[in-house]
Amino acid sequence: MFGNSPRIVGMEEIGKELQQSHATKAATSNLSALDFWLINDAGFQPLGFVLGNSVMSMGISGGIATAFKGMQRGELTQLTELMYAARELSLRRMQAEADELGADSVVNVQVEIIHRSEEIMEVVATGTAVKRVREASDRSVTLQVK
Repeated sequence: MFGNSPRIVGMEEIGKELQQSHATKAATSNLSALDFWLINDAGFQPLGFVLGNSVMSMGISGGIATAFKGMQRGELTQLTELMYAARELSLRRMQAEADELGADSVVNVQVEIIHRSEEIMEVVATGTAVKRVREASDRSVTLQVK
């Protein structure tokens, strides 16, 4: 039409592209429709939803020591170190799941800390494993931020 103007693509055409790329298997994802479109437009294919978790206990002695330290000002270093270790372990486990799928990256990563009790916490890391399947589109994308 007008030289190098961006080509407007409808959702139907995008759907056909995605159906062809997923002809062999279904993929789960935690991406919104817009995120999914942007990932596809950037040349990536979602491979699946990946998860890593760890459940940690402070133990009785750690809980007591932290309780006494909590009566004073300052960082609760044992708890901080435990949370950091749990987060790192969860992220590594999520990455291992993505590696098993043959992913190049994990996008939309979310980390959640769940306190199961005063002594036990769970850290859950989730995301969508993606793989580059082609070069990025040359379409210009304009996003509206609300």
